[in-house]
Amino acid sequence: MMTSEGSDPAGYTDDAAETHVPRVGRSHRVFESLIARTRGIPAVPTAVVWPDDAHALKGPVDAAREQIIKPVLIGDAARIHAVADTAGLNLGDCMIVDAPTEAEAAAAAVGMVRDRKTRAIMKGSLHTDVLMHAVVSIDGGLRTGRRISHVFLIAAPRYPEILFVTDAAINIFPDLDCKRDIVQNAIDLHIGLGLGEPRVALLSAVEVINSRIPGTIDAAVLCKMADRGQITGGVLDGPLAMDNAVSPEAAKLKGIVSPVAGRAQILVAPDLEAGNMLAKNLIYMAGADAAGIVLGARVPVILPSRADSVPARLASAAVGGLYAHHLAQANNKPGTKP
Repeated sequence: MMTSEGSDPAGYTDDAAETHVPRVGRSHRVFESLIARTRGIPAVPTAVVWPDDAHALKGPVDAAREQIIKPVLIGDAARIHAVADTAGLNLGDCMIVDAPTEAEAAAAAVGMVRDRKTRAIMKGSLHTDVLMHAVVSIDGGLRTGRRISHVFLIAAPRYPEILFVTDAAINIFPDLDCKRDIVQNAIDLHIGLGLGEPRVALLSAVEVINSRIPGTIDAAVLCKMADRGQITGGVLDGPLAMDNAVSPEAAKLKGIVSPVAGRAQILVAPDLEAGNMLAKNLIYMAGADAAGIVLGARVPVILPSRADSVPARLASAAVGGLYAHHLAQANNKPGTKP
């Protein structure tokens, strides 16, 4: 389990990744757009870890039917077949790898990635902590030089673009170096999904630097790090309060002039609690759909929720598939290392 500065194993909580809230009964166009982007790429082989209930199994089966991913189902084979039969799910040509326990299923998924048999991982019904323990293991895990972080992709009915909220699930009290990786992970995902250079808002309670609010200082430093090339690929501004990050009217009233204010695409929270509450407010109060993904490992780790709508389930798979395809292309370029 990851114990480096700025992160904590307690950050791997199912409460952080799961939402358990009734969704609005309509598909959001930004998720439809993401799903449509997968039509032009081959289905990505994806290790689905411990899909031993109908919710966990239906997501990858639906995504396979739409040719978004090619699932490899890892878990108790007899249980998987029984769940499929009870739920009326057609497993088609899904490969099944028998693993008697959650931990062994997670280890098998990591092993398949290392052997290049799969290019993404999807969480089934096991606890997030068990899966991430295998992913970040020092011996045989999928660590890279980048800090691992989580992104919620939020499709909010009243916002015209998809919103990234980070980090709401893993890094509890991120230090400055950790925040740098959180920001870079989110930028890389935005670009990797074909969404272009993102506008990144570094959130705080206020939009001015206040020495008594550490998040405002971190935000200012991160902006300067972007100026110096230590963060690349996005346009940063901060500190910004939530209102002037997403509302042009609020930004205008505060006299904030920047390419980010009022039209942010990535919202970077100062800590996990703030990020989690922000995401949950959008989901519970604004009727937003959400897709979750973990970044910074060798491959994307998809964290769907049991309460996801059909568009959200497919969008989660699409995000993992699209980004896995992007990483594979990047790793195959001359002069890059896999």
